[in-house]
Amino acid sequence: MKILHVETGRHLWGGAQQVLYLVNGLGRLDIANVLVCTEGSAVSDNAPKDCLVVALPMAGDLDLAFVGRLKAVLKAQQPDLVHVHSRRGADPLAAIAARLAGVPVIVSRRVDNAENRWLARLKYRLYQKVIVVADGIRDVLLAEGVPEDRLRLVHSGVDQRRFKPNPDRDWLAAHLGVAEDTIVIAMVAQYIHRKGHHIMLDALPAVLEKHPNLQVLCCGSGAEQAALAAQIERRGLAEHVRLLGFRDDLEKILPCCAMALHPALSEGICGAALQAQSCGVPAIASRVGGLPEAVAEDISGLLVSPGDAEQLSCAILRLLDDEELRRRLADAGPGYVAERFSISAMVQGNLEVYREVLNRH
Repeated sequence: MKILHVETGRHLWGGAQQVLYLVNGLGRLDIANVLVCTEGSAVSDNAPKDCLVVALPMAGDLDLAFVGRLKAVLKAQQPDLVHVHSRRGADPLAAIAARLAGVPVIVSRRVDNAENRWLARLKYRLYQKVIVVADGIRDVLLAEGVPEDRLRLVHSGVDQRRFKPNPDRDWLAAHLGVAEDTIVIAMVAQYIHRKGHHIMLDALPAVLEKHPNLQVLCCGSGAEQAALAAQIERRGLAEHVRLLGFRDDLEKILPCCAMALHPALSEGICGAALQAQSCGVPAIASRVGGLPEAVAEDISGLLVSPGDAEQLSCAILRLLDDEELRRRLADAGPGYVAERFSISAMVQGNLEVYREVLNRH
């Protein structure tokens, strides 16, 4: 079996990392993989050595010439199936290229934002199957009229060999200058509006009244970084909220945190929340999209209403003030992730969809 993957995102964020996990896992099962990505992307730089990487120019959703470029790759590589991962330009342009080349094509849907109902029904007809990473995403597509028999649920995976409960506060002090008596909270998300940084900032003053020795470490990157920094400064929160930018050492940072926040307004399934729980760190997330699947309420974390800063501050204080609750949620996190979000289960789930499509094809 030979699978051609299309991932045109430039950065190694959650979805792109899942693609690399998948390609690596399939390679161990002797599945041949070709990874089509954008020139100069972090994805191409981190691909497994046994995976053929083809870097193509990609100018975005309106780069119609991408269809021809990808079709040429399909003709040269002759894959059995095309798996489209990124929505940046590749969706639905890659599906059109695959259809023109006579190759079956599937897509992974990782976000829960609504689309135009008429366009969604038309677009998803291009794919033999649509893999959703959360039931919340499936519900959105069903509401848009996508047939249920076209949808398959495959949860994302977490590398628990990397993300594990091994806090090292000496490392945190040496690399980030965080004092031993500082309460550390993580928020790992792109600096964009829907991730809810502004809600975290609204919630923070009430928390600081009781716990002034607290810092929120915001790891990520995005278009709103400068605006977010200005907002932090304007609110007088610079001592308590730090924008660390994109980090490739989250496995060091997360275990040292009292909790992880993800107050998103919309979300597919949050890899950072899963990574935190895998590290034995409770997560507080919004009750939107796939987050209620990623965070087991009162088992491995807490859920709050989206956009509700007061609920968020109450949840943070609840965890900070109830050491027994915090320890119970922390202890349950790694097992919850192992049971539902292992990389091996994710790889097998995708492989089952491949076989289903190819058998019918």
